[in-house]
Amino acid sequence: MMDKGYKVLVVDDDLEMCGLLSDVLQGEDFSVTSTGDSLEASKILKREEFDVLITDLKMKGLKGLDLLEETKRFSPLTPVIIITAFGTIESAIKAMKMGAYDYIIKPFQIDELLLTVKKALENRLLKKEVVRLKKAVESRYDFHQLIGKSPSMQKIYEFIERISDTSSNVLITGESGTGKELVAKAIHYNGIRRESPFIAVNCAAIPETLLESELFGYKKGAFTDAKTDKKGLVSEACEGTLFLDEITEMPITLQAKLLRIIEEREVRPLGDTNSYPINVRIISTTNRDIQSLIHGGQFREDLYYRLRVIDIELPPLRERGEDIPLLVQHFINKFSQGLKKKISGVSEEALKILLNYFWPGNVRELENIIQRAITLSQREFILPEDLPTSMVQEADEKLIEKALQERYTVDQLEREYIKKVLIEVGGNKSKAAEILGLDRKTLYRKLEEI
Repeated sequence: MMDKGYKVLVVDDDLEMCGLLSDVLQGEDFSVTSTGDSLEASKILKREEFDVLITDLKMKGLKGLDLLEETKRFSPLTPVIIITAFGTIESAIKAMKMGAYDYIIKPFQIDELLLTVKKALENRLLKKEVVRLKKAVESRYDFHQLIGKSPSMQKIYEFIERISDTSSNVLITGESGTGKELVAKAIHYNGIRRESPFIAVNCAAIPETLLESELFGYKKGAFTDAKTDKKGLVSEACEGTLFLDEITEMPITLQAKLLRIIEEREVRPLGDTNSYPINVRIISTTNRDIQSLIHGGQFREDLYYRLRVIDIELPPLRERGEDIPLLVQHFINKFSQGLKKKISGVSEEALKILLNYFWPGNVRELENIIQRAITLSQREFILPEDLPTSMVQEADEKLIEKALQERYTVDQLEREYIKKVLIEVGGNKSKAAEILGLDRKTLYRKLEEI
């Protein structure tokens, strides 16, 4: 028996057939609306959504194909079953091409009809679940989900919005843990390539001997273990995005091959004599000083400019202190639900410690610390004792006392003081320069030395 919540619309100008179908479906606990007037059916479809539509093909007024077309326009996930007589098979085939779920030839068996309706309903439920899951995945990487109200993050949101619908290559730079992959996914899932694959490759995690075959693929027999043809990740990402994480770890020999792929827009698998066209957007990241690598001959300058058509630099967490409370609450909500803990916030003392910490691991480190705190906490709020001991000790120590204890040089003491001031002003360099009694140019120079 079916749930009465599943609604079926039956349309047939043969009122006897209409009544029969209604009785049979209601007997299976479907909620049935029926009409012999196709024009009335059209009005019903525009104001109400149904789980299945059953319609005769040939009727006075609107035809079954007209109702099929309207259903596809107003309720594209609703399956349409066409009822037809022997003489109109060609029309039934046309209906299938237009998107009908199935057609039933008159006269038909009741069991055949019920089986078709139930399969159509299963098909609709499956499609709805696919749509739901797809939206859930996309919402994870919606750029609005990149947490932060700081001016630097607001600029990045606006930038993502502007570049998502382009196909230009993007280079994202920033320290480890700043969210470079999340930004890459936000660009992909908010842009014109969202329906195509997002293929991620960590260039630092794959051995050099495997990276070439993983990226470009190979033909059977290209080397000892090549038992079958293998499609490379570049080809897998066709029409979509190839995400090259830690691109500066790519061996120099592969850099030349990647450059050729970008320039020629085609890929040749290992052992193949043919090249194949590709259409792929490349988003790459690095946490290293790429210019020094270029000067040292470790990274190709020509590849750098091909990859950096558009560049995004993500600020470290210590430079956007006003985002820390938002991120803390976001992670509390996330992990409280996952760990089934009733933790609603963080105490003022604990938040002060979090705000004064330097965050060398950036947002990723903050996420891990909140997860740890929620796992350990026995109260409604995260307290200082729920945080790592090293963080609490660092917050409690006075800068001069620490400098004396560790025998800082004047330069070390200056660097630590600049860091502390930057944290206190939420990364605002102008305000920091004013407090430090420095001009902005001098502050920027000193920051480069930190």
